[in-house]
Amino acid sequence: MSNTLQEFLAEATQKAAADLEAAVLRVPEDKRSWSPMDKARTALDQAAECAMLNGFGAELITTRVWSMNDFGAYQQAKAELAKDWNAVKALLDENTPKLIAAIKAAPDADLGVEIPMPWGSESLAKVLAYPYWNMSYHEGQINYIASMLGCL
Repeated sequence: MSNTLQEFLAEATQKAAADLEAAVLRVPEDKRSWSPMDKARTALDQAAECAMLNGFGAELITTRVWSMNDFGAYQQAKAELAKDWNAVKALLDENTPKLIAAIKAAPDADLGVEIPMPWGSESLAKVLAYPYWNMSYHEGQINYIASMLGCL
C-alpha cells in the first residue's frame, strides 16, 4: 500500500492511463472521431489531450515553470494527433512513464510550493494530482460516448 501522496498518485495515474485506453478501445474504431451532435469532443480528441498533457505535466512538475504559452499551437497539434489512435496511444505510452517518474520524484517538502500558472498559483501537490483527475474525467466522457453508441 502506498504511504506517500506521490506513490498514491503515481499508481492512480498509471491506472487512469490504462482505464482511458480501455475506454477508447470500447468505442468502435470508426466512431472514435465521432462527435455527439457534431459539437462535443470526440473520444480521440480527449485521449490526445491526455497524452499531450501527460508530457507537459512531467515537464511542469520537474521544472515548476509553465511553458505552454501558445494555446493555438497546442490546439492545432492536438487536432493533428487526434486523427490517429495509434499515434495517440504511442504518445500516451511515451509520456505516462515520464509523468509517473516526475510524480514519484517530487519531494515531500515541496508539496506546498506554489507554481505560477496563467490563472493563478497552484501547489505542487495539486499539480501532481491533476493528470489523474484529468484522465479519469475524460475516461468518463469517452465511456459516455460509448454508451450513446450502445457499447457499454
